[in-house]
Amino acid sequence: MEKIIKPWRLAATIFVILALTVIFVISLYRLQIIEGAAYYEQSKNSIVTTNTVLAARGNILDRYGRVLVSNSVCNNLLINSDELFEQDDPNAIILELVQAVKDSGNKYTDTLPITESAPFEYVSNMTDLQRTRLDAYLKANDLPTSTTAVELMAFFRDAFDIDNNYTSEQMRIVTGVRYEIKIRYVINTSDYIFAEDVSIDLITKLMENDVPGFKVQSSYIRDYNTDYAAHLLGYVGMMNEDEYKEYRNDGYQLNAMVGKDGAEKAFESYLHGTDGTAVVTTTRGGTIISTKYTKEPVPGNQVYLTIDLGLQEAAEISLNNYIAETNKQREIDNANFEAQGLTDEVVDMITGGAVVAINVKTGEPLCIASAPTFNLSTLMDDYDTLMKDESAPLFNRALNGTYAPGSTFKPVTAIAALDKKIVTPATTIYDKGIFDKYADQGYAPTCWLYPHGSHGDVNAAKAIEVSCNYYFYTVGEQLGIDALSDYAMRFGLGVPTGIELTESTGVMSTQKYKEETTDTPWYIGDTMQAAIGQSFNVFTPLQFANYMATLANDGTRYEATMLKAARSYDYSKSIFERKATVAEKVDVDQSYYDAVHTGLYNVANSPLGTAYAIFGDYPYKVAAKTGTAQLGEAITNNGVFICYAPYDDPQIAIAVVVERGGAGSKIASIARDVLDYYFSFKNSAVSLETENSLLK
Repeated sequence: MEKIIKPWRLAATIFVILALTVIFVISLYRLQIIEGAAYYEQSKNSIVTTNTVLAARGNILDRYGRVLVSNSVCNNLLINSDELFEQDDPNAIILELVQAVKDSGNKYTDTLPITESAPFEYVSNMTDLQRTRLDAYLKANDLPTSTTAVELMAFFRDAFDIDNNYTSEQMRIVTGVRYEIKIRYVINTSDYIFAEDVSIDLITKLMENDVPGFKVQSSYIRDYNTDYAAHLLGYVGMMNEDEYKEYRNDGYQLNAMVGKDGAEKAFESYLHGTDGTAVVTTTRGGTIISTKYTKEPVPGNQVYLTIDLGLQEAAEISLNNYIAETNKQREIDNANFEAQGLTDEVVDMITGGAVVAINVKTGEPLCIASAPTFNLSTLMDDYDTLMKDESAPLFNRALNGTYAPGSTFKPVTAIAALDKKIVTPATTIYDKGIFDKYADQGYAPTCWLYPHGSHGDVNAAKAIEVSCNYYFYTVGEQLGIDALSDYAMRFGLGVPTGIELTESTGVMSTQKYKEETTDTPWYIGDTMQAAIGQSFNVFTPLQFANYMATLANDGTRYEATMLKAARSYDYSKSIFERKATVAEKVDVDQSYYDAVHTGLYNVANSPLGTAYAIFGDYPYKVAAKTGTAQLGEAITNNGVFICYAPYDDPQIAIAVVVERGGAGSKIASIARDVLDYYFSFKNSAVSLETENSLLK
């Protein structure tokens, strides 16, 4: 049966179609006829560009969430080459832009490796990246690599149509900027950031004066929110050639900022974000009309270090105060000695030092202090001065300085001798003062107490307490250097600690090392000296602390990694959570460790102990060992001190090294200051566990 369409429905359908057609025609008329001229005028006077949107770098925080390094939003000036070269005189505009930037107190980017004025020469300190870029430019323009700076500047004058009336300085400014623009086309890389972190006043001034040829890019600069941990945090900077080769496959632009040192470098993969892109429409005067993101930027991750900022501060303050006060007193004493003609009594000034504290139960570094230090916020401005400073403030002594351990090495000698059954914990050796077994060969080392007395009969614990050289000469000679070095390395001496930052591995004395470095044979005397912490033994303060933590742990050595955790930029997602990693387990009879612990306890708690003056009345029982590292005649010895606490439940191990510090007992007060902070903070109302919940 055929369906009948009612007339009123047909009429309604026709009406709707007609109404929609009328609306469409009216809209089209309005757009094309009424507003068409306006849209056409706007399109003529607007510029559409595709810009890189820089991703924020992740923050760096301490173990309890205190922000150490963060970002501030800043404005960069980029050269808009399309607009610049539409102008009648782009070179004059370049000069105007450069002058405006200089007047505002900013610097502009110019990496052309040619001197700033005639007679033009290539700069003597040309970097590898500058050389690579220059070679690429010469090749792209069919110029020989032998082209001189004068010849290249003549080429630039013609290629860039530079007015003959320009001074050599003006010519150099223009060529520098235009070279920066051209080289980016040659090597097909990112935008030319003309000036970084410029003020709103500068941007406003340029816009008010209708200066063309630039655009503004929002970016980030690093803010350092602490005066401490400069050596650990590191800094960021523009990539060099080697870094670009390393990072370019990860999508880095050539002008990307990357970590150059410290945590900024070690944890680059966590901290660096992924840049986005946006289509930006602006007026020719620079006013933004619209922004459309075609790829959203992804910020970097938040990186938590194992460091406790409060402990780091306490360590740095104590270390620097000790150095300053001791040097001040030495200046007075030396002046008096010289006035009395007692030149042999004059002592050297302290040149630096380091303090490292480690969580015994996890191996995490809690503080890593190095002195002298520097200000990260003004590093770039201070860099040349810091490089010339003979005290080497940029050098991280805690990780890269290597020092003879002196008597702090003796506990591992004791462990080795006990485990090799050379002695038992009860075995006593009589200290004769002079070890004369090889006297007929011209070698007869003495105990430090000789000729003023003897330690008498000493066992392992007593030998550690009184630091009897004779005991360790005896057991060391029987051990041999191969066994001794093996045990020392298992305790973390002379091997990598596992930290992510650049470190020295130190040197554990071996026959091979001596023969390769001195071209002389190994003697039994070398073994005996190694057994008391001399010979070629040199280790870093971090290794000393790790070694002491391993003793406190009865032979369990952890990797000393500094990355505690990483979270997404909004803190919502866990990217990485550190778990303690055992690097070595030195399994020996517990009685051997007990003997060593007893000796270390007595160093700090027996009136005969060299650290008793500092720790005899301390509210927490401390186990310790002092060391005096000999540097040769007429040179003040280095001081070394290691400890752990509390004795009955070890939580923290500390190493202190002071260059030209003298006896290790003198620098023990620095470790006490660190322990004061550690225990006061641990017992405060805001417990470690509560603050640590920030990471959960």
